[in-house]
Amino acid sequence: MTETPHRPRPVVLCILDGWGHREETADNAIAMADTPTWDRFLHDYPHTLIETSGGDVGLPHGQMGNSEVGHMNLGAGRVVVQDLPRIDGAVRDGSLGRTPALTDLIDKLKASGGACHLMGLMSPGGVHSHQDHMVALAKTLGEHGVPVVVHAFMDGRDTPPSAGRGYLKRFLEDVAGVPDCRVGVVSGRYYAMDRDKRWDRVELAYTAMVDGDGAARADDPLAGIQAAYDRGETDEFIKPIVIGDYAGMADGDGVLMANFRADRAREILAALLDPGFDGFTRRRVVAFAGAAGMAEYSKAHNAWMDTLFPPLALTHILGEVVAEAGLTQLRIAETEKYAHVTFFFNGGEETQFEGEDRILVPSPRVATYDLQPEMSAPEVTDRMVEAIGSGTYDVIILNYANGDMVGHTGVLAAAMKAAETVDHALARLEDAVKAAGGTMLVTADHGNLELMKDPETGEPYTAHTVGKVPAVLVNGPAGATLHEGRLADVAPTLLALMGLPQPEEMTGQPLVDGETTRHAARAGAVA
Repeated sequence: MTETPHRPRPVVLCILDGWGHREETADNAIAMADTPTWDRFLHDYPHTLIETSGGDVGLPHGQMGNSEVGHMNLGAGRVVVQDLPRIDGAVRDGSLGRTPALTDLIDKLKASGGACHLMGLMSPGGVHSHQDHMVALAKTLGEHGVPVVVHAFMDGRDTPPSAGRGYLKRFLEDVAGVPDCRVGVVSGRYYAMDRDKRWDRVELAYTAMVDGDGAARADDPLAGIQAAYDRGETDEFIKPIVIGDYAGMADGDGVLMANFRADRAREILAALLDPGFDGFTRRRVVAFAGAAGMAEYSKAHNAWMDTLFPPLALTHILGEVVAEAGLTQLRIAETEKYAHVTFFFNGGEETQFEGEDRILVPSPRVATYDLQPEMSAPEVTDRMVEAIGSGTYDVIILNYANGDMVGHTGVLAAAMKAAETVDHALARLEDAVKAAGGTMLVTADHGNLELMKDPETGEPYTAHTVGKVPAVLVNGPAGATLHEGRLADVAPTLLALMGLPQPEEMTGQPLVDGETTRHAARAGAVA
């Protein structure tokens, strides 16, 4: 009698955010930490390396990956062309200035006589924005006679911590020929780009931009940044500075957000535009003539503003395929990465599929995560062990935020503690998965934790890396092996493990070998 193949349940995708691969051990928080579980995984289980940057994830060649891009590729099972190259192309061919949302905003401002408040991350990082896009927008506005007020959000996370002054200097040189273009406010992204409802931070940026009331004032933006450096503030943490005689926003003005990544643009835009906003008490609510943004920030934001580059629809992504098969799925993460395992993993849509449950574990309320590198990983793990043991779910997608969020602080000791925290969590998950008869694919969306010091400057390295990340198959089918690939191959791998057919829209290839796939397919057919 032929034995019926077993379909593992649950199939777990464990995303270690920011957990990259690097052979060198110097300044490598993962290699320097005490990680017995991870070391054993690499010894006992099949593993490989996968690509997370550049063309392998739909970004320009050499561009580092990020959490949004990573999770979209993970969930879509194909290389997803990202907004950065889309917008780059529109800048090159001149079509940026012809996008309906931008031309409509220009028409409204010409009619009202108001200024356009152009805001965004002043950085060439390419994760949330690119300053070259802001240059192109400023030039387009200037060509149509619209006054431009730039609100520069400084980076220091996706770029070196104190490189922002040079970036803004280059931007000012690039827009020197734009008539009536000035800087109104300079603010660290810590305040202007919060995503965790820390409204006390957002309020400082809002008050500076709307009321012209900042934590500091400077005659010149570059001098203001230098003064912030002298106070010990790096780019990310520059308290909002009001420049020159900037007095705030006026009725009839407009808002143009240059960030193309949604998560860190939502809160400041809601504060500016949402009539029902209640995150803090606004001294004044501006009656804007119009508002637009590079990308769709949420369905709610669509009621307040237009979109220059609407999202490209993705069909037959992992969550959809699982739901159509009548299977159950769980998404779980702490606050900092909850949007990534839900919104971004679902192709940038807020759709919650049939049979999809979600668990949000609050992130700790600390100023920076080097102060609590454990973050909420223990609580996430508690909920995960409970969910696995319940037998409720066929598929579970979870994210541990520690590697990325602590890696961004540039504090090596904290980064090592973050790695050790995740390592302890992996041991608990392994036990739970084995007890349930499931399997777990452990991988990452991009690197960060494996490089904590810039090898050229010696400064703390706070950005993502462009190297490969590991993928490990825990408690997989007997004899399974993994081959190298990219993030787009992860969803097809999960489908193969579940024995579900891969839709033609998914162009990624399973990382597991063909024999494993055939056995799983038989198991799926008889389950």
